[in-house]
Amino acid sequence: MQADTLLKATNVSLKDGTKVLLSTIDLSIKPREIVTLIGPNGAGKTTLLNILLGLRKPSSGVVTKSKNCRIGYMPQKIQLNPLLPLTVEHFLWLVDTTSLKTAITINSALARTGVVHLLKTDMSNLSGGEIQRVLLARALLREPNLLVLDEPVQGVDLKGQDQLYKLISEIRDELGCGVLMVSHDLHLVMASTDNVICLNQHICCHGHPESVSNHPAYLELFGNSINHVATYTHHHDHDHDLHGEVCGSLSGSGDQNIHSNIAESSGAHNAEGTK
Repeated sequence: MQADTLLKATNVSLKDGTKVLLSTIDLSIKPREIVTLIGPNGAGKTTLLNILLGLRKPSSGVVTKSKNCRIGYMPQKIQLNPLLPLTVEHFLWLVDTTSLKTAITINSALARTGVVHLLKTDMSNLSGGEIQRVLLARALLREPNLLVLDEPVQGVDLKGQDQLYKLISEIRDELGCGVLMVSHDLHLVMASTDNVICLNQHICCHGHPESVSNHPAYLELFGNSINHVATYTHHHDHDHDLHGEVCGSLSGSGDQNIHSNIAESSGAHNAEGTK
């Protein structure tokens, strides 16, 4: 394994009786690299993550980690009893209290994900986007150099998805960590990743997003689905909170801010409009 590689899978396969769940998977993640697993439902994406995390043993092949590899894991979703009184602060203390020296660690993790104001809020009162940001803060508590994110924008609206992917990129830049994530959001993930691995029990294709999106194996699985979503920009004199609601005017006399959004399109790659 190369000295700068955080995690590497070599010839990893998994069988359940005669059924092949994964076949001869090779991948590696380096610091500051965002690698995204895409693929149809049942392709084995979460199964592969479980093997990489050591939660499941492969039938064959090996997974190796560098000696200094510290993994922060963000699950696809969590199931909490809505009747259980559990604040965000208490939820984060459940990670491993022996590794958290002070509450400042929790505050700084929440600050990094933009939700420090939710510290005393009950988990059952959070929106989908707020829950995902809390889960991301939970993954950051161990100061990881490898983030493993399973569907990090699960249950988040389109605008919130865009914000979360940008946040993940910012965290990568700030911490210098590697990122391995699973995603179904092809239109957003192609702009937020360095390398894409298209999985369907085996690796169909991999590489830079542009090359993958033009690969015959990718097109066979997804067609031109990415063409139906486009970005547009608009000028506005207000800002939005995490729910997308208007929360006040932008500072400055007569200033207008160019804001990037994702919009449904009838086929154009780059549509531009004003609002």
